[in-house]
Amino acid sequence: GYRVSLQGNFFGRNDTCMIFPEYNPRKHIKLDPPVNIQSNATASKCQIWWSVWNVPWYLAEILQYELQYKEYSMSWEVALNKTLPSSLPQVEIEATELRSGIAYTARVRCKVSENENSYHSQWSEWSQTTVFQRADAPKVSEKILNTKTLQYLFIPLSFGTLLYLFWSCKLSSRSRQKVSPASTLPHQLLSLSHCIVCTMGILR
Repeated sequence: GYRVSLQGNFFGRNDTCMIFPEYNPRKHIKLDPPVNIQSNATASKCQIWWSVWNVPWYLAEILQYELQYKEYSMSWEVALNKTLPSSLPQVEIEATELRSGIAYTARVRCKVSENENSYHSQWSEWSQTTVFQRADAPKVSEKILNTKTLQYLFIPLSFGTLLYLFWSCKLSSRSRQKVSPASTLPHQLLSLSHCIVCTMGILR
């Protein structure tokens, strides 16, 4: 350990004041704030990650992080805090915790884990912020719904049209018109083909 003292002029005389008789630097650590904080939001979750700077590897493995996030227009005094269980420099926020169409901002800070006995530190300053917004889930458009409806109606409509043509041909054969059934049937089949082609064009 170290012995830290303060020497100065007190009340007109030089004197030494003992501050820490036994000072251990490993017990008085304050790290630099995390850097390069970034985010990526989807319809199901928001991923936030960052990195640490000027931190020895043996401390990076035992770090503890605290995330703070809020609506962009709100004050940090009403922000939500999350102490992360892992030393990994990343976190996920579920979409259920975020309001749709609202921009959020987040920041993070770090310190040595409280479960570590060899080192002790206070929280670092807060990092810079990152801004994100939950992506809305894609909605089924009316065009898709209409297409599916037409697909379901196409088969019964086609079947009904065939029945109509069948009975029309049968009735035509019994009529006394000059136009023969042989000449009527191709015309009706042509109408059916035109109907099917038009329906397929709509479905596309």
